[in-house]
Amino acid sequence: MKPLSAPGSPDGVLLVDKAEGMTSHDVVALARRKLGTKKIGHCGTLDPIATGLLLLTVGRGTKVQDLLMSEDKEYAGTFVLGVTTDTQDRAGEVIQQRPVPALDEHQIRATFEKFRGDFYQLPPMVSAKKQGGVPLYKLARQGKVVEREPRLVHVYRYTIGRIALPEIDFSVLCSKGFYVRTYVHDIGEVLGCGAHLKSLRRTRSGRFDVANALSVDEMKNATREEILNRMLSLPEVSKMRGA
Repeated sequence: MKPLSAPGSPDGVLLVDKAEGMTSHDVVALARRKLGTKKIGHCGTLDPIATGLLLLTVGRGTKVQDLLMSEDKEYAGTFVLGVTTDTQDRAGEVIQQRPVPALDEHQIRATFEKFRGDFYQLPPMVSAKKQGGVPLYKLARQGKVVEREPRLVHVYRYTIGRIALPEIDFSVLCSKGFYVRTYVHDIGEVLGCGAHLKSLRRTRSGRFDVANALSVDEMKNATREEILNRMLSLPEVSKMRGA
């Protein structure tokens, strides 16, 4: 029986738990070195401050990249009220500080409810979304602010965890193309004091869970064979997706 892939050219999907401080491209570069193959992509950029699930498509796995990117994603995070930044997260420059009102859980929940179901988001200037072929973040670095098209997004569910003002812990299950930074920013504006994202972790993408992912440290210390053993084959991926 002919093998699904030659020993030198692995095909499939690798689940990685991205560490804080790395770009998604850093993870791809590490996987390329460890596996000795150039044909690797990723499904959905995670900002450097974010951790969690990053799906790497390897070899022929890159053919299902768009399918995997189109699936719903779940995040858990913390945001800080009263401080707005130019990137909508803690990595940015502070552009406004406002007093945080004495909000109760009912007021906070009522605001989260405004961002459930379908609504429009304006992509942040500091993002990988392209305008005329140029990523917005490159234009932002030049001090440019361009008109962006609002994007229809969907929140299926959310939870509110710890409330220790000015910080709030939350989770959100959302559609593709969703900016959690913008979600937090917009909630802060409705609450009247602004907000920025302090930390973020992607816990799920489609049927794939971060609990089954290889950590960056594990990948650094693993042999090529050990990493290949953790990789999902394309038939396994299809089965998990119910395809």
